Amino acid sequence: MFVNMNQELSLGFYHTFPLWIDEQFEVQQFEFPKIEFSKFVPTTINQRLRLGHQMECVFEQLISSSGYWKTIAKNILVNEGATRVGELDFILENTITEAIYHIELVYKFYIVNPEIQNPTQRLIGPNNSDAFLTKLDKLRKKQFPLLYANALSHKLTKLGINISEVKQQACFKAQLFMPYGDTPINIGPLNKNCIVGKWIRFNEFNTKAFKSSLYYIPIKKEWVIAPTGNRIYGTHSKTLPEIERSMLKERSPMLWMKKSGGTIEKLFVVWW
Repeated sequence: MFVNMNQELSLGFYHTFPLWIDEQFEVQQFEFPKIEFSKFVPTTINQRLRLGHQMECVFEQLISSSGYWKTIAKNILVNEGATRVGELDFILENTITEAIYHIELVYKFYIVNPEIQNPTQRLIGPNNSDAFLTKLDKLRKKQFPLLYANALSHKLTKLGINISEVKQQACFKAQLFMPYGDTPINIGPLNKNCIVGKWIRFNEFNTKAFKSSLYYIPIKKEWVIAPTGNRIYGTHSKTLPEIERSMLKERSPMLWMKKSGGTIEKLFVVWW
């Protein structure tokens, strides 16, 4: 659909900051390797995959190109009898230290809701679901413990992996969106570099203040990338009906808003 979209996705993923640095919430953040994009040639990604699975493809391609990491296994299914209890995202080997890592990959879009007091509880998905703390709880209590499931021990032994020596980390990248306006909001131990845009409710979007800008509605995988001028932007009046349809479906679209001075911002219009 767009020229070099795989490259745009890779750049967007790479330049998305980790939601925290080092260790927070009893979870160690994966330190992403430096990538020489002048030498990086992405392979085609199946466009039918959900965005999360596309991000897994991008992650694997990027770390493999770094020369420091080797993928031992990915998407390892964990079954107990006929019941699937989960899967491990990646088992990686650091080619310098030969250490083995279990990495869980998370890529999220969160709005910051100032109506909630606790800074880490303020992060929720644009559709008023998919809270950060819920994902963090799942990561710590379900996904990481899967490494030690009895049903997995045989698979890991065949791969020559000593479970007791495996290090567990999360590659947890996120884009954060603040309420429209200039009021500073505390996000506590989280990485402020993750703040990339703003959010508003529909009634606010449908006011005079927003009618002089132009808008592009990116498809979901374009949410990952930085806004660019090489798309077809429409007026507020032309964009409004599509936003209204999203509101009726209880879906919160992302917009790229091009202001009169030429600057482009990411903006979520939330339905709730």
